[in-house]
Amino acid sequence: MKLYFNVIRRWWTVLVAIALLGLVSWSLGGTEIPVPGFIGGMVSMRVEYFAPLLVILAVLYCLERRLEAPESTAVVRLRCWDMGVISLAAVFGHLLGLFVGMDVPRNLMLLLAVALVVRQFSNEAAAGGACLLLLLATATLGRSYEPSGELIGQWWAIPLYPPESLIAWAVALTLFCCGLLSFVRSRALR
Repeated sequence: MKLYFNVIRRWWTVLVAIALLGLVSWSLGGTEIPVPGFIGGMVSMRVEYFAPLLVILAVLYCLERRLEAPESTAVVRLRCWDMGVISLAAVFGHLLGLFVGMDVPRNLMLLLAVALVVRQFSNEAAAGGACLLLLLATATLGRSYEPSGELIGQWWAIPLYPPESLIAWAVALTLFCCGLLSFVRSRALR
């Protein structure tokens, strides 16, 4: 089993991605980058906002690496092991969030949920694209201005909520649990 997780699945890449997430969030997290808007113009977002994609892409890469025949005939339920490693990635993200900000692990859980659900209906590339599209949509369409001119987030733009928002945490945790449940219950050997 250890050989399977190290050589075939390569789950160690997720640990490398989490370390890279911490490094990018700590060193470049506050740097603003321009993002093209869907309705014209440009908006700027922090690098830290897009950094969880590193871990999402590493998880999707590991889930894509599989051997059909051994997995379909294995006595050990590899989906349960995979679910445990995905949950462990979220836990490590939370530990990292203590140093770089708690909005990073919340967005990581939210994007993992989106990736796992989209992966059930499509493939890993579409799941990664859906996560990026969600971030771009919330960055460009999820912000509005109050009559006073202050910039606020729309009610549906969960990644833009402040780190201390309990509503955003509850939504992210619920969606993460739903994503894990859909991953375990899927019949296809994706």
